[in-house]
Amino acid sequence: MSQGDIKIDRTVFKPGDSGVVKLNVGRLPSDTRITIQAHIFRALEEGPVALVLAGVHGDEINGIEIVRKFLKDHELDKLKSGTLIVIPLLNIYGFINFNRYVPDGKDVNRSFPGTLTGSLASRIARTLTKYILPHVDYIFDFHTGGDSRFNYPQIRHTRKDTEASILASVFNPPFIIESGVILKSLRKTARDLKIPTLIYEGGESVRLNGFAIELGLNGLINCLEHLNILKERTLGRSRIPSITIRKTSWVRASYSGIFIWTKASGTKVVKGEKLGSINDANGQKSIAVIASREGYIIGHNNASVVNQGDALFHIGYESEIIS
Repeated sequence: MSQGDIKIDRTVFKPGDSGVVKLNVGRLPSDTRITIQAHIFRALEEGPVALVLAGVHGDEINGIEIVRKFLKDHELDKLKSGTLIVIPLLNIYGFINFNRYVPDGKDVNRSFPGTLTGSLASRIARTLTKYILPHVDYIFDFHTGGDSRFNYPQIRHTRKDTEASILASVFNPPFIIESGVILKSLRKTARDLKIPTLIYEGGESVRLNGFAIELGLNGLINCLEHLNILKERTLGRSRIPSITIRKTSWVRASYSGIFIWTKASGTKVVKGEKLGSINDANGQKSIAVIASREGYIIGHNNASVVNQGDALFHIGYESEIIS
C-alpha cells in the first residue's frame, strides 16, 4: 500500500508525482550503457502499488506491445489511487538480439531473486528484486509462448493464492490455469514475498497477435479498475466465459518430419480425436497426431519441422467454466 514517499534507487516519488527511473544493469561490449526504464505514476490518494511488467524474455513482443499501448493510450498521471510501476522491457539484451535469453544463454526467469555479482541474467533479476519488488503489492507479468509455440490467451497464477485467483477472474481471459511455482522464477520470488502475481500468456514469440494484445490490455485495465488504481471506464466491457484449468499435459511427436496441425488452440477436443499429422519429406508416410485425453488446446507448436518427442499440443483438463 503506497503511503508517503517511495524511493527507487536514488529517486524519491511523493504522492502525485510521476517520472522515469533508469536502473543500470550493465554495458554492451561497445561500452553502450544498458538500463531498465521504470515508469512511475502516483496518485494523491493512497492505495495499492501494482507492477506492470513485460519483456522478461526479450523476444516475447506481444507482452511488450501490451504494456507499450497501456503507457501510450492511457492517462496514467491521473490515477484514482495508489501507484503504478510500469516496466515495458526488462530483458533489453534479449530484445535487441531477438532472443529469449541474455548473451550468456541464461534465462532471466530462472535467475530470481538474483545477485548483483552473478551472471548477467542474475544481475537483471536482482535489479528488479532489490529496487522494485519491495514497494509492490501486485504483479502483472506479460508473456508469450516461446520457441515457435503459440499460447491461446490465458492467465496463470499460483495454486491456492486466493487474491490471485480473484484477480484472474476479474482479468477475464479465455483460460485460467492454476499451477505450482517454478524454482528461481519471478513468480516463486513473488510468492515468497507474498505478492499476488498474474502471468498473462498470449501469442507466440517474435510475432504480434492483435487478439492476444487486445485481451491482455483489456484484462489489465479490468484488474486495475478492480483495485481502484484506475478510474472505471464510462462504457463497461462485456465479459466472456473463462475456463479454469487445473491440470495440463503435452501431446508429443511420436515421429520426426513435417508437422501440420488441423486443430487450433482454443478448441475443445475429445480423446482419440485427430489434431494434426507428421509427414516424411519423401511423401511416403503420414502419422496422425491424436489427442491423448479430453480437454482444451491451450497452446500448440507452429514449427513446420519437428523431431520425435517435441511438444506439439498443450492440453488443459479438469476444467470448469466460470462466468
